[in-house]
Formats: sequence, structure tokens, C-alpha cells
Amino acid sequence: MRLRFVTCDVFTDTRFGGNPLAVLPDARGLTGAQMQQVAREFNYSESTFVLPAERGGDRRVRIFTPTREVPFAGHPNVGTAFVLARLGELGAFPEPRTVVFEEDAGDVPVEVTPVGEGLFSCQLRAPEAVRLGPELPVDLAAAALGIDPADVVTRTHGPRVASVGLPFIVVEVVGLVALGRARADLTALERLAAAAGGTADIHVYVRTPAAADAASQPVPGLAPPDLRTRMFAPFDGVPEDPATGSANAALAGLLASLDPGPRGTFAWRIAQGVEMGRPSVLSVRAEKADGIVTGVWVAGEAVQVSEGWIEV
Repeated sequence: MRLRFVTCDVFTDTRFGGNPLAVLPDARGLTGAQMQQVAREFNYSESTFVLPAERGGDRRVRIFTPTREVPFAGHPNVGTAFVLARLGELGAFPEPRTVVFEEDAGDVPVEVTPVGEGLFSCQLRAPEAVRLGPELPVDLAAAALGIDPADVVTRTHGPRVASVGLPFIVVEVVGLVALGRARADLTALERLAAAAGGTADIHVYVRTPAAADAASQPVPGLAPPDLRTRMFAPFDGVPEDPATGSANAALAGLLASLDPGPRGTFAWRIAQGVEMGRPSVLSVRAEKADGIVTGVWVAGEAVQVSEGWIEV
């Protein structure tokens, strides 16, 4: 079976930045096992497989890491919407419109906005309300990241699981030096995952205005963000991810839920992938009413890198 594929870099407007994604725009005929083989062959953090809609949306989208299928992820939705729009698979775009991707975590609306010839900006709404787990031991989180417990900030929250469709352990650290030192320790991460009920993907962040430590340097060509993040998912075959929409959406939901105000709009500009040499920029927004986070959105651009055919 010969199927078309397109690769793109997501959460960037520059090739070879952002997070790579492989998209099969028409994956009809593939089994789940074959999709997993293709995802392992591309070996990106995720690959997507587009199928006809089953429950009234525009498309069904299945998302695979190199080792497993996941119910939802951020950059695959942005990248898949970009690829389908650029190929003309979603019709004309004289103005912004919303498409709906059916995924295992639920329906994911993605607003697609034309920003130039063959260029689109895409904003997804997370499919689930924010869910928070209990706080986890600081020493376990620090060991899993290979940093000192004193590097972990607990002023707003301790290490804890947060999810808007895919769970992550979220850890705040004191500065960019600590963020740069972070490395996933597999043995310690297994212990942390056991305490977290099986969640093993760990998202670490720093508030950049408060992180002007002596060794920090601005990123060339990148305006100062509100947050800098890194995400490690070694048990999914992703030692480090350069841009993680689902993790940053979970982070936004966590921070908005912990804000003392009962309502409001919260927005962050987030940089990720800097330490990997693949700088990415994500725009994240959360809405809160009556003390409850009512929605989380993630937006960014993408750029096509390659296309071709794969034999399955």
C-alpha cells in the first residue's frame, strides 16, 4: 500500500525549528498496528493518521508516538490542520473557520486562519476540562529531573499531575540555569511515575521574568516569553520534545485554576525547545468563570518541510 505523507515543523514559522510532525492525510486501509509501525519509522514525537469522520466532525485523527497511541496532543492538531488546509482538503479559506477533529479524548475544534499564501495559523481548544492530581514529593521530582530539590519552586504549587486530555507531571523550577540542567533520570522517573499513578511524562517550566539569573542568555531572534518550558517523555520514545501543546495547555489550566481570582482570561507566550536548538513559540490562553477553568486554547504556526510517499 502506497500512501502520501507530509512533514511540517509546528509552533514555528521557520523550517528546522519547532516540533516535527508527519501527517498521512488519507490513512484509510491502515490498521492500528501499521500506524504504529509508520510512527516508529518517522520517529518523531508524534505522527498523525487522518480518517473519515465518524461522529459528525470534519475528520477522525489518530495520534501515535514512536511507542504508543495517545488520545490527544497539541502540536499534532495544529500541524494536521495546517497540512490539510494547505492541501485544500478542508475547502477554501477566504476567512478563518473552525474544523473539528474527532480524537480518543473527545472532539478537538481547531480554528484555522489564513495568514499568507499557503500559510495558516491554527488554534485548538483542549478537549477536556483541566484535571489536577495531588502534589507529589519534591525530592522524587527533583531526582527524576537530575536537579537539586532546592531548585524546585513550591510557592504556587508543588510537583503535580495536570491534564486537559493527556496527563503530565508539572514542575516549576527556580531559574533558567536549573531548567538547562534538567535531564530525565529513568530510574528516578519510574519511581515518580509510580507515585503519580502511572503518569511518566514530565513538564518543567520557569517564569522567565523572575529567572534573570547570571547565566541566563536571551535567545537570538526570540522575544522574551512569559514562560520557558521543557518536556521529557522517554518512556514514549521521546527523550525530549521541542514543543508540546498538550503539556503547555495543562500548565495553563493548572496556573489559571490556582489563581485566586474567580474569573478572568489568562494568557502566556511560551518558549520551548531552546535547549534542543529547535526554538518554538506557543500562545496559550485559559478562561475562568466562577472559580472554574472553562477552557484552554493553544495556538501557533507551522511550515511544511517535505512530502512524499511511504510504502506500508
